[in-house]
Amino acid sequence: MKRPNINEMTDLKETLYRNLATGEIGIREATRQMRMILGMTQKDYAQKIADISPRILSEFENGVGNPTLATLEKIASPFGLKVTFLPPKAWRTKSSD
Repeated sequence: MKRPNINEMTDLKETLYRNLATGEIGIREATRQMRMILGMTQKDYAQKIADISPRILSEFENGVGNPTLATLEKIASPFGLKVTFLPPKAWRTKSSD
């Protein structure tokens, strides 16, 4: 898998963060995108970055896994992301008047 150059990585990260903030993607797709930004296979991201089993990452990305909160934090932390509760989308997009 080819790793994007630094400018592409920056653009991809900005898009990832924006799409997460607006709710356009969920955590499974975000996980897949983070891995792609680094140009890594599931096995490499799981073992070298998140320090988890490749099977756990594969199952999670494919919608059949149910990882622990600690595992989700290991997956998200390399990108500075936190696992958190958010209010419904309508409440996140309201501006204070």
